[in-house]
Amino acid sequence: MSENIYVGVDLGGTAIKVGICNAEGHLLHTYEGPTGTQEGVDTVIDNIVKYVRQIVEDSPYTWDQLAGVGAGVAGFTNIREGIIILAPNIGFRDVPIRAILEERLNKPVKIDNDANVAALGEAWSGAGRGVDNCVCYTLGTGVGGGIIINGKIYQGFGGLAGELGHISVVPDLEAIQCGCGKMGCLETVSSATGIIRMANDAVARGDRTSLSMVEKIAAKEVFDAAKAGDEVAIRIVNRAAFYLGKSMAAVAAVLNPESFIVGGGVSKAGDILFDEVRRVFAKLAPEPLQGGVSIIPAELGNDAGIVGAAGLLLRS
Repeated sequence: MSENIYVGVDLGGTAIKVGICNAEGHLLHTYEGPTGTQEGVDTVIDNIVKYVRQIVEDSPYTWDQLAGVGAGVAGFTNIREGIIILAPNIGFRDVPIRAILEERLNKPVKIDNDANVAALGEAWSGAGRGVDNCVCYTLGTGVGGGIIINGKIYQGFGGLAGELGHISVVPDLEAIQCGCGKMGCLETVSSATGIIRMANDAVARGDRTSLSMVEKIAAKEVFDAAKAGDEVAIRIVNRAAFYLGKSMAAVAAVLNPESFIVGGGVSKAGDILFDEVRRVFAKLAPEPLQGGVSIIPAELGNDAGIVGAAGLLLRS
């Protein structure tokens, strides 16, 4: 075998997931091991090195075929310098991860934040394959995002582009404070956290809803109740979808992407969410900006971060 391979590292607080991709973005092998956060920074780095070497050794490929390693991390990163500025979930602060890994592995290394690499994964070999310009939303505990322009991650000045969850979309009279400190962010209404908050508020107000019978409400219960016809749940889902669609209309006016790709746990709600988002987008986006634009679910699931991290070597 003479083809090059690329290893992606998804650096999480509990587990480190690594995967081998080929030049087409196909995920060939995966491996997962504990992060070792409790043992400190040195142990986490030791584990990254160990798992990268392990996955190549366990594959039919050779170390010489490894063209480089990419890593995605949830946290603030100085992408140009290869430094993790702050990643609370793994206890990293001002860690020059790129230089350390390049010295330990003797291979080129690139890093980026987790939302960007997930977007790149979807653009490379997921829902956005074959599309050069797309915007990816990740709807989970918060709302993450990534922008792909001409097939590559758009990082912006300082590497902070794509913070879609912090687009201010909720009017002042309805807005609440976001975790970022600002008011009315998309994340406050279209994340799982926002959906759960709206459901708990409805129950606390005494609204007539089947959700009042749920001991601990999760976003899935809200979507299930909406699908069953619960009017309060439908109202919550439509509100989350409205502001998501509104944000897409604003993004379309600036970037004119071909696709909006939506991943994360909330995206699993399916048509009850996507149909309303598409309706709102069609209502709010100028008609010329709607032509040929798709709003579609992500495809790679939990593998998006691994694939996108590997793709940093080719498409960033």
